[in-house]
Amino acid sequence: MGNLILAEILQGLRKDYDYQLARHELIHLPFADMIGREIALFSASNFTKLRKQGIIVRKSIDILIATFCLQNDHTILHDDRDNDAMVELIGLGNLHLN
Repeated sequence: MGNLILAEILQGLRKDYDYQLARHELIHLPFADMIGREIALFSASNFTKLRKQGIIVRKSIDILIATFCLQNDHTILHDDRDNDAMVELIGLGNLHLN
């Protein structure tokens, strides 16, 4: 579980019970700090590559998570159209929920 992913999941839960349950379960997973200088630089480069192809990633966190996964040879599980473009154009491993 990456720090950005943990934040994204927990921020998306509206009910306190759901938040507490998810937090309790997720904190037991192996954990990784995802962002540092290298990932930030690669993320900016990937954003620029996508923009040159006419694709604007709507949320910075999406390109940061995707770049971390790409740089660390991880597959990304998602249900997000921005990730579809990143899979195709920057070579991100893909597991789509649909």
